[in-house]
Amino acid sequence: MTDITSDFHQSRNGLLSPTTVGYLVLSVVVLIWAGFALTMRAMGASPLAPADVAVIRFAIPIVALLPAIPQRLAALMKVRPRDAALVLLGGVPFFLIVSAGARTTSAAYVGALIAGTTPLSVAVLTALIERRGVPRKQWLPLALILAGVFGIVAGQRYAITAEMLRGVGLLLIASLVWGAYTIGLKRTGVDAIGNGLLLSVCSLVVLIAMLFAGVATTHVGQFTLHQALPFILVQGLGVGLVSTVGYAFAISRLGAARSATIGSLAPALASLLAIPVLGEPLTVATAAGIAVITTGVILANRR
Repeated sequence: MTDITSDFHQSRNGLLSPTTVGYLVLSVVVLIWAGFALTMRAMGASPLAPADVAVIRFAIPIVALLPAIPQRLAALMKVRPRDAALVLLGGVPFFLIVSAGARTTSAAYVGALIAGTTPLSVAVLTALIERRGVPRKQWLPLALILAGVFGIVAGQRYAITAEMLRGVGLLLIASLVWGAYTIGLKRTGVDAIGNGLLLSVCSLVVLIAMLFAGVATTHVGQFTLHQALPFILVQGLGVGLVSTVGYAFAISRLGAARSATIGSLAPALASLLAIPVLGEPLTVATAAGIAVITTGVILANRR
């Protein structure tokens, strides 16, 4: 009741409460996530290598947040290695796993099997990392999420191939990685910009090392600025800067579970946008599966 009264008085004074700001920021993040799913699918038809898009993804936030490094360096040095490792899973590992999984699936799959299943991943990883059991009231909602995933895959039974199943498996692994990243953001103890710097700087260092070692390849010189522009806007500015900082900010205001609830809208939005942008059909089975997953996520986080 106190929180509601406080929000009311802040609204009357013309100010937005921290919770309201958290919801507004997370709404923008959801739009960006939908764009992320589209660009991950479009990357396969572009002349850019995954490593090129990854460099864009992590370099732009570093340049933008460079002035913030000195005042946050001391706090970043105090982050426990285990918590930092959880955050860094959301960098290069997450990006490469998703790019591999997106090649043989669709934008709808990328959205549904990552953003849609993140609450399930967070619940599983919280039980493993923090030794907390899943409350009984969460069992049904999480079961709905699992049912939605099964429905999406089973609905494509006439088009199921080994490559498609491999892509689904990779996207589900990516969901677990994103769940670990979500938990890590809450545990680092630094602000949204600090988390963004931690993720981007360390990820870019790892990526450059991979390029020099020949583990990752680049197509620099084989594409134009015009061809790279969509990735600069969506991956670099959108996902890399706005989404990274915005998601960490939203979690600090709303918590990991509630942030995952709003994030569950991203799959449906990505599926709808994929129709005109990528020409991908939205089957009844996929639409139904996304609806079941979204319902499960919302129920999982009802208070």
